[in-house]
Amino acid sequence: MANMTSSRPASQIAAELKSAQIEEIENLALRYREDPRVQVQKALASALRRLEKTRAEQQRVEQMYRTMTELGGTGVVVGVDEVGRGSVAGPLTVCAVQLPAEPIIWGLNDSKQLTPARREALAARIAEVALAIGIYHVPPEDIDRDGMAKSLRVAVAGAVADTGVAPDRVLMDGNPLGAVPGEVDVVHGDATVACIAAASIVAKVTRDEMMIEYDTEYPGYHLAQSKGYASAEHIAAIREHGLTPIHRVSFCGNFLETARLF
Repeated sequence: MANMTSSRPASQIAAELKSAQIEEIENLALRYREDPRVQVQKALASALRRLEKTRAEQQRVEQMYRTMTELGGTGVVVGVDEVGRGSVAGPLTVCAVQLPAEPIIWGLNDSKQLTPARREALAARIAEVALAIGIYHVPPEDIDRDGMAKSLRVAVAGAVADTGVAPDRVLMDGNPLGAVPGEVDVVHGDATVACIAAASIVAKVTRDEMMIEYDTEYPGYHLAQSKGYASAEHIAAIREHGLTPIHRVSFCGNFLETARLF
């Protein structure tokens, strides 16, 4: 086999291996495994690592779908996650998603583990595939009035209701809330359960877009960058300019001796 491949330049074979589709790599490995040239063997090793990484990623996502089925059973199942709980500005946002068993959405993960571009691409794919999506926002004034625990329960119930389906199981990231019937709480569920991961992505993308829009309405608070969380620049702006209507007054006491409103 080595004699058959030696007539081709090593650089050409290396380029072929680098650009090969995942499903082609095993056959190429059989073809070039005995080629003695260092450049070919380095390219082959790199391609095999890419194959191994891809298979591991596929297995990870497949396990997320299996866990969704194991925890949710055979009825209507939605996954729920929130974003903005610890923010000092902007809403608390909760999303609920019902996913079919197929097609699998490759790349699902905890939204915090994904780049913004990857989150946006996955959110678009989730919108195409999901059987139902519900979103609920709790505004800052309600969080100040009711506290975070009640706001979370209201938001979870609202997001589930917004799906338009009556779920038999609601798989939710985190600790028990008692917000809806059929609630099953999964610690780190956003990284281990497909529908919860989908909810985390949609919630994050939706809320981030809101905060970018708020940045144009309230310039100088670095809302597009901080997404309303207490970054150093955001805190400095609060201390200099006071609070806007989208700030949570109850969260900002440490930044202002008097909570001066915008």
